[in-house]
Amino acid sequence: MKIFPWLLISLLFSTAGFAENTPGKAAGNDQQPVEITVYRSPTCGCCSKWIKHLQQNNFKIKDIVTENVAGIKEKYGVPKNLQSCHTAIVDGYVIEGHVPASDIRSLLKIKPAVAGLSVPGMVTGTPGMEMGGSKNPFKVIAFDKQGHMQIFNSYENY
Repeated sequence: MKIFPWLLISLLFSTAGFAENTPGKAAGNDQQPVEITVYRSPTCGCCSKWIKHLQQNNFKIKDIVTENVAGIKEKYGVPKNLQSCHTAIVDGYVIEGHVPASDIRSLLKIKPAVAGLSVPGMVTGTPGMEMGGSKNPFKVIAFDKQGHMQIFNSYENY
């Protein structure tokens, strides 16, 4: 993986979204609303739960239900190894899968030169994939249009 210089700099100067290392710990409803467009399958229940997570963190959702989620992923250049069940677009960035709202807020604050963020697969314990108290470790991956990837945030022991 290529190391993004912006990530090293941002970790030195910004703690938003990284300090508590808990999914969904955005600053709360005192932040400005953020508009986000979510593309999801009509049969996906976890997508609705992720949308609820975003709404609880002051995101304004444009919910687009489509039978062609794969086409959306292709259109926005989501690498196959980073794909999950839904794709969202926020301020020109691609958000793939169950990315915590706090990480999306951090992305929008830092504004790195990447295509977006992904939580590949459907990891138990990520926002929208809660299964009681069961939580598996996961990583939020930043990716660019050239296929470079870098860990944006890691949830190992939360």
